[in-house]
Amino acid sequence: MKKDIHPESYRPVVFKDMSNGDMFVSRSTVATKDTIEIEGETLPLVKLEISSSSHPFYTGVKKMVDTAGRVDKFLSKYGNRKK
Repeated sequence: MKKDIHPESYRPVVFKDMSNGDMFVSRSTVATKDTIEIEGETLPLVKLEISSSSHPFYTGVKKMVDTAGRVDKFLSKYGNRKK
């Protein structure tokens, strides 16, 4: 195995799923300015939009998307440009 190919800045980091509030601690080199206190220890915080705890593939919960409403909203905003 090659020496000195891994970054030296591995450290514990908290990843927080913002859609459901779940958090987990992993090691990472990601740069972040936010911190959070977990079990009496202050750790860097990375905010995620979605993780395996909220992704429909892993949870089995399907979300219905209102595509008709989006089309109507687009047409009301921009109108029919073919005129």
